[in-house]
Amino acid sequence: MNSPNPDPVPAEVGDPAARPVRRTFTAEYRNRIIDQYERAPHGEKSAVLRREGLYQSQLREWTLARDAKPVPRHRRRNAKAGAAAKAGVETAARVVRRDYDRLVRENVRLTTQLTQTEAALEIMGKLHVLLESISKSTDTGCSSRTP
Repeated sequence: MNSPNPDPVPAEVGDPAARPVRRTFTAEYRNRIIDQYERAPHGEKSAVLRREGLYQSQLREWTLARDAKPVPRHRRRNAKAGAAAKAGVETAARVVRRDYDRLVRENVRLTTQLTQTEAALEIMGKLHVLLESISKSTDTGCSSRTP
């Protein structure tokens, strides 16, 4: 048999599964796709996403990053600030989700605290009634004695 590739290159020994490679997109590509998506009629927007193999959340993040004001170079105090500016600003959805989660946790904490306070007040009310009844029973016993 004559094949165009007589000696196939042997596969590397080790992990048989190839490591996935994260796709990267240039700024021009991102802007072009965002523009196509925004110009597409309502029913055609998903066709743009399917054609490019993208998700709507990616376009949302790209749009937020594109519309965000970049941090001036003289304002970047350290490498972390520069990396954050390069990666883009935190998306509005993440900010809203973080605030929502914080408020839910605070609501749970305050509801628990309210329940405990109400229980303590109920116990104190019952204790007050009990102490009044004890006080009345001892007052009647003391007044019956004459010195």
